[in-house]
Amino acid sequence: MKSPCLLLATLCLTMSAAAQTICIAHVNMIDVKKNVTLTDQTIIIDKDRIVATGPGVKVKVPADATVIDGTGKYLMPGMTDAHIHFFQSGGLYTRPDAMNLTAYYPYQQDQEYVKKHLGDLMARYLACGITTVYDVGGPMGNFDIREKANHDTAAPNAWVTGPLVSTYLPQRLDENDPPIVKVTTPEEAKALVQKELPHHPDFIKIWYIVYPGHKADSTLPIVKAAIAESHANGLKVAVHATQYETAKLAVAAGADILVHSVDDAVMDPGMLKLLKDKQVLYIPTLKVMGGYYRAMTQIQPFTTHELAYGDPFVLGTLTDLQHMPGAYDYMGTRASIHFPDKADTIMATNLKLAQQAGVLVAAGTDAGNIGTLHAASFLEDLLAMQEAGLSNYEIIRDATLNAAIGFGKEKDYGSIEKGKIADLILLDKDPVKDLHALGDVSLTIHRGKVFKKEDLLPVTPEILAQQQLNAYNAGNLEAFLAPYSDSVKIYDQTSGQLLLQGKEAMRTSYGKLFKVAPALHCQVVKRIVSGNTVVDEERVTGMQDKVLTAVVIYTIDHNKIIKVAMGM
Repeated sequence: MKSPCLLLATLCLTMSAAAQTICIAHVNMIDVKKNVTLTDQTIIIDKDRIVATGPGVKVKVPADATVIDGTGKYLMPGMTDAHIHFFQSGGLYTRPDAMNLTAYYPYQQDQEYVKKHLGDLMARYLACGITTVYDVGGPMGNFDIREKANHDTAAPNAWVTGPLVSTYLPQRLDENDPPIVKVTTPEEAKALVQKELPHHPDFIKIWYIVYPGHKADSTLPIVKAAIAESHANGLKVAVHATQYETAKLAVAAGADILVHSVDDAVMDPGMLKLLKDKQVLYIPTLKVMGGYYRAMTQIQPFTTHELAYGDPFVLGTLTDLQHMPGAYDYMGTRASIHFPDKADTIMATNLKLAQQAGVLVAAGTDAGNIGTLHAASFLEDLLAMQEAGLSNYEIIRDATLNAAIGFGKEKDYGSIEKGKIADLILLDKDPVKDLHALGDVSLTIHRGKVFKKEDLLPVTPEILAQQQLNAYNAGNLEAFLAPYSDSVKIYDQTSGQLLLQGKEAMRTSYGKLFKVAPALHCQVVKRIVSGNTVVDEERVTGMQDKVLTAVVIYTIDHNKIIKVAMGM
């Protein structure tokens, strides 16, 4: 007879093994290679690999498999954001070279926040159905992030490089572990590539920036040297080259990946042929400049998806200029900059031309830049690709298989096939019919482990208070109401009078308020969190010339705000 300890160990081992075999039965499966949706498919996953796919009547389901009923649902590969930066938060203070607000909020504080909340950031990617990310340039610390991410099931696959080999040096970034290093000679470019080699980068990134008044080929020898050294060591090369001339020179010199759109000229047939013949991966990043625009103008068209899936504290910083007098002339910027501009039209045109010409295109956001949120902004880039004229099948392929091909990972990733890593997402609706379906992932299966959204996204009293505040500032009624319980009660703190009861009463009252006061802005002057209670000292502007101050007490139960006491 087995000892109790041995019996328990055997039982645990058996349960663990059983949990590693998963069957997704009777599901509509999107084949991204053939651009078709196959009905009544069954997929078997053992440990972290797909071991069988096919019609339900032909695939034998193991007796010990955990069965997920896919009837009426849609299965596709996990998505890939092919252009992100871990060292940037996406918040207002993350690029002091673009917006120098260090006198108000130290850059180091932004960097510390990023490092402290990296696990939360990773989980948000999985909650959005993004199972792979490519960090296309950052500090040497990127390699430690990759190590942690690729050994943590609750983090996406992370493929990274180190500091950008750059022809330009932005100011006020981290000098101790710089994300961008300026080189002035081919020898320095070669040496920087060699410096990264012991860390086993997944590719090398070049920032090919040409100063105004200089010719595009003035720094080409540096670019060529970095490409040659990278290729000599078996590494692909990604290049930031947004001008037609620099992009063409970079590709002719051997660049494997263009990490942004060409935005200053429409690509001609010769350029498109060059991209296709060289099998260059083209990552459009259509919305990143729009992120800067909304921060610099304080015109905040945050979507309901971004408000729900973005880090609420990072997102909250993006409206800070409204209560920082003299920090930045956002009203002047609003009057002088028009968005979308000519470059946006050119980028959309070039994406459509590239897709039609058979160029390999992959979806990417440049997440981490000001106003482009990690994970939550991905859907907006996909919708922008749709607006540019791509079909939903094309976009789904661009968001899955193509990045794997372009970065040389297609053996294991990018499609639902026997032998590949089990990175999948299950959807309630058909994304081929409506791309918005990608914004509501039912299940994420990553390396064979199943995740529900609620298991990945933290819900705390402070997060709920911040989410409703962000939505209030965005004037987004549905997102504002989401953190509240259906039976919420709102009281006057002084008299104890019940002011509103129920979410529908809030909908009516705040719906009217958002319409008559579209410039509403609430600043949290001070916040105290104690258990399930959040106390905010708030300052509200945007109601004509009035400035209101209040202390608001939020009471939370079962992950919803159930009571609000307001004291003016």
